[in-house]
Amino acid sequence: MMMIRLVTSQDRSEWLRMREALWPSDAADRGDEHEREIAAFFANENPMLATFVAVRPDGSLGGFLEAGTRPYADGCDSSPVGYIEGWYVDPDLRRTGVGGDLVRAAETWAKSLGLTEMASDAEVDNEISLDAHAALGYEEVGRVVQFRKGL
Repeated sequence: MMMIRLVTSQDRSEWLRMREALWPSDAADRGDEHEREIAAFFANENPMLATFVAVRPDGSLGGFLEAGTRPYADGCDSSPVGYIEGWYVDPDLRRTGVGGDLVRAAETWAKSLGLTEMASDAEVDNEISLDAHAALGYEEVGRVVQFRKGL
């Protein structure tokens, strides 16, 4: 059984590893961006942000979920809402319930803030994430394709 708890400063390297797996470096400085965001997380101690980690029996980490609040999320009726900003589980632990345990920890945290809704997003073509959200009771409220044009 995996233990779910809040991230600590001792988890920095494992959290960085998993962030890199979820959001791979597209640019040379993306890893630095992850490190800056992790440092800012520990420096700010913002009660409206929480990161939960799944701890393996050997003490290493096997997943994380970054949660926050947003003033609005598509399909939600309340404000603010809890929001799953990032959710990752190591491949060997997927479909074992670890992801659901992380989500439930974030939902409990959001409820403790008095929030009544939780929202999330996923890439349109990320079927694994779409299936995981659906399995945990999240309903799809829309799909978006974004565009850009250089000028």
